[in-house]
Amino acid sequence: MTVVALTIAGSDSGGGAGIQADLKTFQELGVFGTSALTAVTAQNTRGVHGVYPIDAQGVTAQIRAVMDDFNVGAVKTGMLFSANIIQAVAETLQSYGPSALVIDPVMIAKGGASLLLDEAVQAMKELLIPLASVITPNIPEAEVLASMSIKSDSDVVEAANRLLKLGAKAVVMKGGHRRQANYAEDLFLSAAGERFTLRSEWIETKDTHGTGCTFSAAITAQIAQGKTIAESVITAKHFIQAAIADGLTLGGGHGPTNHWAYKRLGKTAGKDVVLID
Repeated sequence: MTVVALTIAGSDSGGGAGIQADLKTFQELGVFGTSALTAVTAQNTRGVHGVYPIDAQGVTAQIRAVMDDFNVGAVKTGMLFSANIIQAVAETLQSYGPSALVIDPVMIAKGGASLLLDEAVQAMKELLIPLASVITPNIPEAEVLASMSIKSDSDVVEAANRLLKLGAKAVVMKGGHRRQANYAEDLFLSAAGERFTLRSEWIETKDTHGTGCTFSAAITAQIAQGKTIAESVITAKHFIQAAIADGLTLGGGHGPTNHWAYKRLGKTAGKDVVLID
């Protein structure tokens, strides 16, 4: 049986992030990708040059068109932009009953452009996060959602627990913004008490555009295929580590990651990722 996943996110005309990155990731992991577009961006490796949101009714129509016709195994959200769109997404997904939902709380593009309106943050906390199977914030996003500053390891744990209290079943606190010596660490914490850390070698590169989108899409693809959330996170970490390490060197700014690296590298993909219980 062909496995299907749905991404609800913005378009990146440069192809490194957003809907484009999600669909590439789904394809590489053997999942048929469907999509609902929330916004069109004029974007490349140098930055976001324009954001053109889709009407909330149009977003709803896209989600319904997919959900009414396909057996969707898992859903992920990326750039949602406004409170109206977040409300529309939450209400529409709820109308189809419980489904696996991966939330990448996209707020700021790699070049610094805002991709989520300030008034949308509360809507995400109140309406969408309670539906999440797993949420995958980076440190700046977690600081906004958890309403706290994150400087230490204990801060990371506290922020994760605050997000769990909002209703998410699990959280991955991505550590790419907290370089520790020659490695970075991602913390996984679930409401059921499961906890582990994924440590990976620090890669010196500017080509990290779309890493958050790609990582969360990889989790979504694995969940759609019946893997547990924890198993999905571990595979996704190997996928994104390979994508960063085997770069493409495209564009003049923050270049995209290599979405076919995981398949090309085979068993050696993400070989430097260490699981710490």
